Amino acid sequence: MSRLKFLLALCAFTTAATVCAQTATIKGIVFNEAQQPLDAVAISWDAEGTQTDENGYYLITIPANREIKISFSHIGYKQSSTRFKLQPGEIIEFNPVLKTMVEQMADVVVTSATLDQQEGIISLAPETVRKIPGANPGVENLLQALPGVSSNNELSTQYAVRGGNYDENLIYINDVEVYRPFLIRSGQQEGLSIVNPDLVRNIDFSAGGFQAKYGDKLSSVLDITYRRPVNFTASADLSLLGASLSTEGISNNKKFTALVGARYWDNSLLVDAKQTQTNYQPRFTDLQTYLTYTFNPKFSMDFLGTIAINNYNYEPQTRQTNFGTLADPVALLVVYDGQEQDRYETYFGAVTGTYKPNTHLNLKFTASAYHTQEQEHYDIHARYALGTPSTNIGSTDAGEVDFTRAIGSQLTHARNDLDALIVNLQHKGQYIKNEHQLDWGLKYAHESIRDRLQEYEIIDSAGFSVRPPLETFTNQQPYEAFDAPLTPFTSRRAQNTVNIDRLMGYLQYSRRLNWSTAKAWYNIGVRSQAWTVSGLGIASNTQQVFSPRGQFSIKPNWKSDMLFRLAAGVYHQPPFYRELRNAQGQVLPEVEAQRSLHLVLGNDWSFDMWGRPFTLTSEAYFKSLDHVNTYTLENVRIRYRAANDAEAYAYGLDVRLAGEFVPGTESWISLGLLKTEENIQDRGYIARPTDQRFKMAFLFQDYVPRIPDMKLYLKMVYQTGLPGGSPNYADPYFYQTRLPFYFRSDVGFLYDIINAERGASTNSFIKELSTGIEIFNIFDRRNSITNTFVRDAASRQQYAVPNYLTPRVFNVRLRARF
Repeated sequence: MSRLKFLLALCAFTTAATVCAQTATIKGIVFNEAQQPLDAVAISWDAEGTQTDENGYYLITIPANREIKISFSHIGYKQSSTRFKLQPGEIIEFNPVLKTMVEQMADVVVTSATLDQQEGIISLAPETVRKIPGANPGVENLLQALPGVSSNNELSTQYAVRGGNYDENLIYINDVEVYRPFLIRSGQQEGLSIVNPDLVRNIDFSAGGFQAKYGDKLSSVLDITYRRPVNFTASADLSLLGASLSTEGISNNKKFTALVGARYWDNSLLVDAKQTQTNYQPRFTDLQTYLTYTFNPKFSMDFLGTIAINNYNYEPQTRQTNFGTLADPVALLVVYDGQEQDRYETYFGAVTGTYKPNTHLNLKFTASAYHTQEQEHYDIHARYALGTPSTNIGSTDAGEVDFTRAIGSQLTHARNDLDALIVNLQHKGQYIKNEHQLDWGLKYAHESIRDRLQEYEIIDSAGFSVRPPLETFTNQQPYEAFDAPLTPFTSRRAQNTVNIDRLMGYLQYSRRLNWSTAKAWYNIGVRSQAWTVSGLGIASNTQQVFSPRGQFSIKPNWKSDMLFRLAAGVYHQPPFYRELRNAQGQVLPEVEAQRSLHLVLGNDWSFDMWGRPFTLTSEAYFKSLDHVNTYTLENVRIRYRAANDAEAYAYGLDVRLAGEFVPGTESWISLGLLKTEENIQDRGYIARPTDQRFKMAFLFQDYVPRIPDMKLYLKMVYQTGLPGGSPNYADPYFYQTRLPFYFRSDVGFLYDIINAERGASTNSFIKELSTGIEIFNIFDRRNSITNTFVRDAASRQQYAVPNYLTPRVFNVRLRARF
């Protein structure tokens, strides 16, 4: 009996080996004409079929020793067919490019709607991200040119979307949620973005009304996909602000790929141009890698890793800020002692296994960990005075101060340290068959935070210690003796050890269908999260929320290419650690999730103008919020009240016209209207800190007609002022002023020395080489981020002194690809 089993097993093994020997393998990535990978491309041969994954990747097994015709088809693209005849066991790579299917009807270009348009997602070209100039270049720099996205600080990578704050935005890299540092107070401390633009393959952005598969935030989703290499390539980007290097490759058997990027950033060129004279040593570095290994056609694994080490050493010396009017000019002069030493180290890693048992089912399992160690230490003593600057424009001493009057001094101190470890285990699944799609997911997260908050501020005005403004205090000198103790103007001390456990899940269903002569698509889903807050000296508290969401889009069979979208849903944001901690540093575990009802109505109109394609995208939105956790905004630091004591609303209109204003390039104009207000403890509605009423942005790419290798890249943003001109201790119901409007224009000129499009020598080591100059803030607009409030004891007057951002700065840049 044992011999029979052995013979049968041997026979089965021999048969399987023979079958395998009579097949061959084809793999690769399907691209569109913009060299962007296409997902859901149907691949068929004989009676078999499959489709590409979300990265455009495919792997198929075909019979060997005979000619096989393989067809690639996708809605909106022309079908492509290729014949193969391979040897047994042979493995080849084939990367087809599908061309757009365009039908010309009465001077109107009609194309099929893409899935991104149906879902209300904006897709951005990675190459545009890499070339558009900015004081802090990257994906966020390009997002600031979109309607509904606002940022009044060019040194910061943080942004607000449709009335939300910086903590309300989701960021994914390869389906893994990533995080930002906790203790950042100023944009100049942030350094590099978590997203390395040199590694990016695809950029999707949703400003609201997104699906249940995305996480629990109130405002937006930025979904980044790093590319899977198909050959060896290296690139370098050098400038006066830093350097970026990347390399990628694939093994000979096509199973292993590696993508590595390293960056170094030093923004002292920008900060040294500001009005504060400093000894400034910022050192921002990071290393990122994306590795993939394909074991067989059904199973693969990948690893995403990041190490970032940021050092920020700041030693201010002097400052002179002229403000006021020509009729009543005022100057603030400050002399500093002390320094600030900050350090941020973050380590992030994620391992993902992908299993595809058949062409319909895709299963993902991911384990990730994020560890950050942050230090914010400073002791800075500032002695300040007010004076009158010279307004004689023709003289050599214009703007200089001859006489000052003593005002006082200010001492700020901090010893803030934070150590956080976040561990995630998640599963995502997707089943697609015909016009039906089912998505589901389950995730467990454990967050462990150890935090020490110790900071105070002491203010002296003309020899008198200024007491905190929020206390009820009356000074009756000289009629009554002053016997109250001296106290700091502000003081915060706390030590917290907090653990948060979260269990999250979602389920959603999508379907495409024909509705009479129109094409329609809809998505319905629900998301839920339960979390428990505990820790040293903290009473454990558990809460749970449910978030139903839905989307619907329809493309009528009209002469004009029009698509309409409707999205609605309930969005919850369970509190993260910073939202649990109030202004005094105390952690309140009973803080509830903020809730927002989204309603978004959108339209995409694609048409032909000047013989070139254009798309006009319009979205009207309304958000009703309750259980709002109100906050104050200081530069980029958010301080929460840790109390769900307000309700709020936001509504507006976003419009973007994108297309080829110049043949062969993409540019756009965007407009945004917004109004957002909050009602705190039923005291009435007032503007929220992110009430950016009007925005206009312009992104333009051009080239010199007689010198086509000389390219122009221009980004211009105008935004009305935010309600950030008041002291953070002031009652917003009695003291609420706005900052001046924000206007900035950055321009870059790039000359292609070696251009891949016109063809480089096959023997040349350098495939592309370009050099150019960038001018930041070309009009030298003095934008302000906050105000410093100075008290004059003699006149009992309080001055709001603007803290200006970066002036006009020149930068030189060199880019190469090998």
